[in-house]
Amino acid sequence: MTVMIGVIGSGDPEKRHDPLAMKVGSLIAGRGAVMVCGGLSGIMEAASRGVSEAGGIAIGILPGSQRRDANPYVNYAIPTGMGVARNVLVVRASDALIALPGGAGTMSEIALAINVGRPVVDLGDWGIEGTVKAGTAEEAVDMALERASGGEGLERADLQAG
Repeated sequence: MTVMIGVIGSGDPEKRHDPLAMKVGSLIAGRGAVMVCGGLSGIMEAASRGVSEAGGIAIGILPGSQRRDANPYVNYAIPTGMGVARNVLVVRASDALIALPGGAGTMSEIALAINVGRPVVDLGDWGIEGTVKAGTAEEAVDMALERASGGEGLERADLQAG
């Protein structure tokens, strides 16, 4: 079965984190995994673009009820009409998640993931107990894929101090 890696981060269209998000998306596609995200702008769009340019698949789980609201790089848009409650679906659809810089929505996804036992790789200086810290896009994707396919979640020794 194909591994699905969630990429979570700011929906703000600020471009500062675009290169990092694009690199993460490209690496996910290059490793044969599918990327899941919230499907809108900001980090979600940049990661989707990285996936698209690398020939991979990006799934966007949208808060609204229209597929056309997805960023142009999403291959499969799933409108939910659930608003921010769709964050639960992003987490549940992912085998592991990579958390880039973001705000309250990203923090809620991290908390949901920890609560349901999904591994979270911190690439955004979150410093939340229950995540594991990565220093580069390459390291984050490797760690997410290892934890996703191992099905074991995080070992206590891997947990980052909060």
